[in-house]
Order: sequence, then C-alpha cells, then structure tokens
Amino acid sequence: MINGKTLRLSAVLLVVGFILYVLAGLLHPGGPANNHRAVFAEYAGSAGWTAVHLGQFTGMAVVIAGLLVFYFALDLGAGGAAWVARLGAVFAAVALGLYGILQAVDGVALKQAVDAWVGAPEAEKAARFASAESIRWLEWGARSYQSFMFGLALILLGSAVAVTARLPGALGYLMALSGLAYIVQGWVLGSEGFSATNTFAILAGYILILAWIIWLVVVAWRTKESFRAPTR
Repeated sequence: MINGKTLRLSAVLLVVGFILYVLAGLLHPGGPANNHRAVFAEYAGSAGWTAVHLGQFTGMAVVIAGLLVFYFALDLGAGGAAWVARLGAVFAAVALGLYGILQAVDGVALKQAVDAWVGAPEAEKAARFASAESIRWLEWGARSYQSFMFGLALILLGSAVAVTARLPGALGYLMALSGLAYIVQGWVLGSEGFSATNTFAILAGYILILAWIIWLVVVAWRTKESFRAPTR
C-alpha cells in the first residue's frame, strides 16, 4: 500500500531540507578552495562560520529524514525490491552520521586551526599552517565517504522505485542518476579535493535532486490517502 499522507510528509521534508542546505551553502565563505593559504585567510575572517555549518547539518538531517520517511511511504513489504530499499535507508542513516563527523571536522576543528594559524607568531605559522592543512585533508576524506554513502542511498532507493509500480519508474531512474552524481563527487574529492571537477559534480547533483524532488511533490499531492499499487 502506498501511504499518500506519508509520501507528502516525505516530499515536504525533502523540499525544506534541500532549501536549508542550499541557502546555508550560499552563505559559506568563498575563495579558491584548493589554494589553502588564500582560502584559510577567508575562513579565519568569517564571523558566521559556526551558524553556516550548523545550517548545512540541519539541512542534510532534514533531507535524510525525508528519505527515511520516503522509504516507509513505499511500504514494499517483502521481496528483492524491499531489501534494496532497506539497504538504501541504512546507507542514508550512515550518510547522516558521516555528515555529522564532517561538520565536526569542517565546522569546528578547521575553523579553530585556521584562526590559530592567522593569529600565531611568525615563527609558529608554518607549523600552524601544516596543522590546518592536515585537518583540511581529513575534511576531504570525510566528505568523500559521506558522498559515497549518500549517493548509494539515492541509487538504491531510486532502483527500488524503478522496479516496482509504486511510483513512476522514471522518477526512480532520476533519483539513481542524482546518486551517481554524488558517487562522482566522492571520487573526485578523494583524489583532487575541491577542484573545478568537483564543483561541476555538485551542480549536477543539485539539479538532478531538485528535479526529482519537484516531481515527487507533484506525485505526492496527486496520490490518494492510501492505495494499493499494481505490480509490474
């Protein structure tokens, strides 16, 4: 049975979470992200660093909540598709845990490190800078694996939709495609950091996620309170 009310709750959470996440990201200090001397100076001068990263974490948490509610709305029961969806829900929960670690590294540790570098005596600056770079590389690793887990969650949940008649199959394929964009992000982050290639992958992921969320909103508001979906 598809639960229309739960599906609509999922759509609302996904919309709100996505908006919060993007808005917080727009407030993030800019600069050439792989030029550490330049960008660390920008980060040190940021007064809203903590609030921005808390906003990003809140947005991601709401998005993950939307994905978990989406899993329950599908109510796939037993079978192969049900296990694929369950695994997708597990990966979504893992992705949230990794995102919390990421924000602890980026939102707290990196800010303290760059502030210490900027304020250090000249004799200590090289050591302080090396410390900040180490934390930056740890951020790359945490963000890389969070992207992998989030991408896998989208691919698995999208695949479950695509092989059942619960929702339009093309919606599932679009979800899976957005997950693939995050897999690419994870790979690029692990090998190149915040390069131009990663920026392209981020934009592709945003566009694809926005597309299927809007589609899901339309489908959810057209869905009855509860109905039994036909089998394919």
